[in-house]
Amino acid sequence: MRLPETFHHDFSAPAGNTASAAHRRRKPKRQRIAMRKLLLAAGATALTFSALALLMGNSQEVAAKSSIPHEEWLYPAALKQVAGHTVQKETLKSGDTALGVFERFGYAPAEAAAIADAARKVYPLRNVLAGRSFSLVNEDGTSSIYYEIDPRTRLHLSRTNDSNGWQGRLEKRNTVARDVIASGTIEDSLFEAAAKAGLNDRTTMNLVDIFAWDIDFARDIRKGDSFRIYYEERYDDSGKPLGSEILAAEFVNQGQTYRAVRFEKPNGDVEYFTPDGKSMRKSYLKAPVKFTRISSRFTLHRKHPILGYTRAHKGVDYAAPTGTPIHAVGDGRIIFYGWKHGYGRFAVIRHTNGTHSTAYGHMSRFVRGMHVGSRVRQGQTIGYVGMSGLATGPHLHFEFRVRGRAVNPLTVKRSPAAPIPASMMASFRQQTAPLLAQLNTSTTLLAWD
Repeated sequence: MRLPETFHHDFSAPAGNTASAAHRRRKPKRQRIAMRKLLLAAGATALTFSALALLMGNSQEVAAKSSIPHEEWLYPAALKQVAGHTVQKETLKSGDTALGVFERFGYAPAEAAAIADAARKVYPLRNVLAGRSFSLVNEDGTSSIYYEIDPRTRLHLSRTNDSNGWQGRLEKRNTVARDVIASGTIEDSLFEAAAKAGLNDRTTMNLVDIFAWDIDFARDIRKGDSFRIYYEERYDDSGKPLGSEILAAEFVNQGQTYRAVRFEKPNGDVEYFTPDGKSMRKSYLKAPVKFTRISSRFTLHRKHPILGYTRAHKGVDYAAPTGTPIHAVGDGRIIFYGWKHGYGRFAVIRHTNGTHSTAYGHMSRFVRGMHVGSRVRQGQTIGYVGMSGLATGPHLHFEFRVRGRAVNPLTVKRSPAAPIPASMMASFRQQTAPLLAQLNTSTTLLAWD
């Protein structure tokens, strides 16, 4: 397909040639706008074909910093002009219905009802969500309506000119993946270093989750610490990210190197282990919140900032913005969930060994649906940082108790989870060796499958 020619404008004529300048009058505004639109269309078309080339199996490596458009992979706006497609998109509003969308496409009520009937045979239209979109594509005598149900499935309604009516079917959506190696050195914060390395916030949080049992990201991070990760990014066929999964990672903290690798067990469970098969998971997380500073430590003698007198501070205060998620540091059951005097909104979890419990105070709000007796898993969000009760600023007051007596949470010993059993070690090494090898490569990988 022939792309629009490139336009050039010569601004190099001598400034002193006034006679020529008189003839080079400025083009009318309408003509200048038309030319600008044509140039933009040419650029959009070029970007569109670059994206389509990637989706159609171009497996060549590209530069890590290259810009890859994701917004219009399925129905590029440029294709409306270049390929003769006509595309109409309608977004569901609050209180909207699929039938109303079909009528906005221009279909008479009777045909809109026929379209809805064809859809209901394969997918319940009551499940459509506000904010999602229906797309109508007319091409070569065929009308198709698409609705993206989830990242893996779409509803496809179609009718041809010679057919008896509308047909509905569910289609499996294709996904696109690329493997990436990223690395960075911390100067100010982990998030800033990760962003410079090209990581989004979700991947950065996944990195923190992997090493959270060994590194307290609230107090252990230092300038000069570094990380290197090998991960997979996945996108749906409209270019929207489906998330990422870290395959192998390395974090150097205060001169000590930690490595982790993903391993999928025969039963489908996925966990992270050290290269020699020890579990990264421990009985308790090192901290219940992420990316905070410790504003007050465990001590038997502290002057209370509000009450004014000295008394024991039987926990650790993590300063964090209001709304920061608070995570259960271990598995257990909630035994208190409500308001408690100066603690404000307060929760206590008794952990599975029966002798340990943890307490979380000054929450701004609780997680909906939780109550006394609810079971929680390690890392599960139980509430959000706030300053309820006696607090001078937003923070989490965190306590660790052994048989009801508060101990210093920063010195609690945490036992590791079970390692890879000897019977699975050969499979473990075979599966993880190629992943760990990627951490030793010196170039950034950006390969599409």
